[in-house]
Amino acid sequence: MTVEKVVIIGSGPAGWSAAIYAARANLHPLVFEGNPGYPDLIPLGQLALTTEVENYPGFPAGKSKEYLSTALPPDRRPWWIETGDPQPSHGINGPELMELMRQQAVNFGTRVVTEDIIKVDFSKRPFKLRARHGEIVEAQTVIIATGARANYLGLPSEEQYKNNGVSACAVCDGALYRFGTKSGSKGLVVVGGGDSAVEEATYLTKFNDNVYLVHRRDTLRASKIMQDRALSNPRIKMKWNRTLHEVLGNETAGVTGARLKSTVDNTTEDLEVSGVFLAIGHTPNTAFLEGQVQLDDTGYIVWTTKARTYTSVDGVFAAGDVADSYYRQAVTAAGTGCMAALDAERWLAEHGIH
Repeated sequence: MTVEKVVIIGSGPAGWSAAIYAARANLHPLVFEGNPGYPDLIPLGQLALTTEVENYPGFPAGKSKEYLSTALPPDRRPWWIETGDPQPSHGINGPELMELMRQQAVNFGTRVVTEDIIKVDFSKRPFKLRARHGEIVEAQTVIIATGARANYLGLPSEEQYKNNGVSACAVCDGALYRFGTKSGSKGLVVVGGGDSAVEEATYLTKFNDNVYLVHRRDTLRASKIMQDRALSNPRIKMKWNRTLHEVLGNETAGVTGARLKSTVDNTTEDLEVSGVFLAIGHTPNTAFLEGQVQLDDTGYIVWTTKARTYTSVDGVFAAGDVADSYYRQAVTAAGTGCMAALDAERWLAEHGIH
């Protein structure tokens, strides 16, 4: 059996950035990009489910169809390139950005398997990785870039309006025109009661004068300093003892309102809003590791060395949101993907593997 020098698990910005750097270092990386038939590790990562990406450097406003048509082979071009559908007003679409990253990695010789890794054995080297349909792969180094998925409530209406007014990332989407007071938006809803919810709500007040923070209890779970920040902000309106019952909207406008339900007496209240932001946490995609690398209390991989992507297992590295519960941005994920590839290359060199 051939032992791979570098195997990368995951295909978001971290995975493809790692693949680009590893391939250019002649490490001939093998990427397991995930299986589209399973929900956790979708090919191209969470950006494959995103529309406009305005904050990734290098993609200002402009029509990208012509470039995409020349940069991508026909079988990898997003279907809408061949249609008359309008391009984003700013930035680039998430699937387009990810297809470009994927193609850049492939151009340098990255091999891609459209399959999941469901089990690993890091107890000895070479490491053993088991794919969903039984294939065993051995590797000298592994880069885990499986990301994290946002938690949602599971409402049908929530699913219906994802990326059309429903979001789980204020920093990613809050600056979009549809959410701002200048667009005519009457307000935004943030669901949650922890530090993340307060941070999201506070951030959104940069763009909208009315941000409703919806919490199922009558006190926030956030730290005292974060509670004070929310309660003292005149643009944040607290909706205590309420849950999001339904997202209101239509196919043309997307989200137009939110129906809240009381946790005290089951009454409902409708708010006129243009956006609903879920801030109820993320779940890192680490279940398949079965504890073979050190995780923190919330399931994220622990970087064991400052300013490095090292994990608790020598020769195993982690990149992107699977090890980052703080920033969770495409550009930071890509940066740590680069770091992981460089860390792996240097590890291999130190062990005489070229």
